[in-house]
Amino acid sequence: MNKNVKVKTEKLKLWYGEKQALNAVSLDIYENKITAFIGPSGCGKSTYLRCLNRMNDLIDSVKIKGQVTLDGHDIYGSNVDEVAVRKKVGMVFQQPNPFPKSIYENIAYAPLMHDMVKKGKECDLLVENSLKDAGLWEEVKDKLHESGTALSGGQQQRLCIARTIAVKPDVILMDEPTSALDPISTQVIENLMSKLKEKFTIIVVTHNMQQAARIADYTAFFHLGNLIEYNETEKIFVNPQEEKTEQYITGKFG
Repeated sequence: MNKNVKVKTEKLKLWYGEKQALNAVSLDIYENKITAFIGPSGCGKSTYLRCLNRMNDLIDSVKIKGQVTLDGHDIYGSNVDEVAVRKKVGMVFQQPNPFPKSIYENIAYAPLMHDMVKKGKECDLLVENSLKDAGLWEEVKDKLHESGTALSGGQQQRLCIARTIAVKPDVILMDEPTSALDPISTQVIENLMSKLKEKFTIIVVTHNMQQAARIADYTAFFHLGNLIEYNETEKIFVNPQEEKTEQYITGKFG
């Protein structure tokens, strides 16, 4: 069984101003697996997720201590460029946020900017492959030059996933990627995530425990900035070791 550690955090602490939001979180995230973060609102799961691609750097009041490594390299090292980190660790947000450009440009923009491909056939192929990987190609192949914002919500979210895939990240972070979608679109995205883990390591924050149970290989339960329990998903849901995990899963609080 593949158990390579892809992302590792050691004693990760974070403050927003004076308020501590993460308390010494240590966690190993495995390659080519789906890891879900669950827990009540405000428990630190999205804050922790954003530490993994340095999105919290964009907030002035944030202070971070501890270590985050990707393939053994410290992503907060003094000589590390956060833009390079975000290229390796892509992100899909809760609300689909396509650029106000064509479907084609949504996907081609970053790879062209990073000189990953040349304009023309090479770029066309990358756009096609990214859309195929995101399960969207058949639906949009005849309207690549129409606006990405004209797609349905579920299609827009898959476009955002295709856009993330296009820069060939190692890890894809997803912050409640289906919470704004209907059940059918949600199922399409969940099926897609299960396929994508063959190529990528996927970390998803979800408020939907059934979703975590359906798609995740590993699940981490957060509460009040603490990592309470982390294990294979089935063990978390069937036989949790911590009383607090059991109370949350059985709906006693949350």
